[in-house]
Amino acid sequence: MTRPPAETWHAALDRLQRSGVPHVLATQVTSAGSTPREPGARMVITQEAIYDTLGGGTFEWQTIHAARDFLQQGRAGFHLEAFSLGGRSGQCCGGYVNVLLEMFPGAAISIALFGAGHVGREIVSLSEPLPWQIHWFDSRTDVFNEHDQQQSRLSCHKLSSAQEATSALPPRCHALVLTHNHDEDYALITALLQRQDIASIGLIGSDSKWASFRGRLQREGYTTEQIERVRSPIGCIHNTKLSNKTPYAIALTVVTELLWLTDKPASLDMRGLEPNAIRALVDDTKTTQS
Repeated sequence: MTRPPAETWHAALDRLQRSGVPHVLATQVTSAGSTPREPGARMVITQEAIYDTLGGGTFEWQTIHAARDFLQQGRAGFHLEAFSLGGRSGQCCGGYVNVLLEMFPGAAISIALFGAGHVGREIVSLSEPLPWQIHWFDSRTDVFNEHDQQQSRLSCHKLSSAQEATSALPPRCHALVLTHNHDEDYALITALLQRQDIASIGLIGSDSKWASFRGRLQREGYTTEQIERVRSPIGCIHNTKLSNKTPYAIALTVVTELLWLTDKPASLDMRGLEPNAIRALVDDTKTTQS
């Protein structure tokens, strides 16, 4: 367990919100009897680190464990946890606390971008204001500069193996394949097709390139349904191609296409606590104050 000493919960929360890293904000909302800290105490929890404290001890360890379970399961939203400091937590305080866990899934949309050439760079630039988490891959050495490494919601990776890179992608990720090498593109397409949970697969190139890839996929036994998961050429809005072939123009159509593909209604899971949980929370507060 890592606890960086120099960053408070509110500084960590601001940074994690901007960077799109999944995290949990734990807030002590009520207390009764003797407790390590008072209502309003907060801490922030990720899968790798914790920031600030609710008082330490077994109770805090169980809070962290519950938060990381929600992160692992992807259970975004609000979760109310109750602790009796003497029963469940194995502590001798004898008090009782309610802790509200707010799980933020990070960036709602993940994009896997394979290729850091001219078009790839324009896609990254155009996407910077959007709330997307971009996983950027390239097999070439020193292709990413210092600015790339410091951008929010952008992670840069050396592409060593198509299989290894694609297997590590998050579920429901949108993948774009536009490397400098056709063999690399094909290896990535076949690796992505093995992931049933990839939201979309896009391939840059001409009609003749896609015809060659499609024929090869057919000869290797891929079904029509599998092959139709690949969108190529990318950036054809309403099945119309632009005559402007500059990297900026291509990237603009690709990002526009992604905006349509990622335009999904917000999950109802994020709307708030269940009425019964709110009622129990209010009742506990009244008991504490009486």
